[in-house]
Amino acid sequence: MDFGYIEKNVNAVKKKIEDASRAAGRDEPAMLLAAVKYATPEEIEFLYRGMGIRQVGENRVQQMLEHMEAIDCEGLEFHFIGTLQTNKVKYIIDKVKMIHSLDSLKLAAEIDKQAKKHGLIMDVLVEINSGAEESKSGVLLSDAEEFCLEIRKFSSIRLRGFMTMAPKCEKKEDYLKYFGQTYAKVLDIWTKKLHNIDRPIISMGMSDSFEEAIACGSDIVRVGRSLFVK
Repeated sequence: MDFGYIEKNVNAVKKKIEDASRAAGRDEPAMLLAAVKYATPEEIEFLYRGMGIRQVGENRVQQMLEHMEAIDCEGLEFHFIGTLQTNKVKYIIDKVKMIHSLDSLKLAAEIDKQAKKHGLIMDVLVEINSGAEESKSGVLLSDAEEFCLEIRKFSSIRLRGFMTMAPKCEKKEDYLKYFGQTYAKVLDIWTKKLHNIDRPIISMGMSDSFEEAIACGSDIVRVGRSLFVK
């Protein structure tokens, strides 16, 4: 199969990430997490074998399991980035590097329970609903501090940082407001309330907003559509 379109797209996205990271004064570019909701197993394999992208983000449990069954996963890191139901945690707990979408204490309790069964500590990001949209999951910025303090009580969960999805914006510059507010708030929580030595991981930005997210401090950008358009 000819995957030249993926090679072209990946190179273009990587250059934009590098340019945005450099403009933001970053020593290292933000990490590209390939969101593979619309990708075939063959496309995922080419991303890794052909383009060297090891980190992939999955939105759906069943689809992730099907992808893992269909391809040689050795060396790949799977991140779960979609809404996660508590009854599905047991199927992915020992298969993912990180869960990006922790948004309730009920889900935290289940992740903790299943992680204990496997004798592991699960890295998680708290999902922030930066636009306070009723249609989206995530913790409101106003509730994030209390929520994070509660998460710290689970011994088999390691809070690594935060993830957010900004509202759909007509103007690119409007993303800066949402990403900037989220970054400032969660960094304040992390440094003043959680007393962590290491800075948090911030996952912000998708295909239509990753450059603005990097400008506001994002460490991980979740890009899907832009990688696979033909």
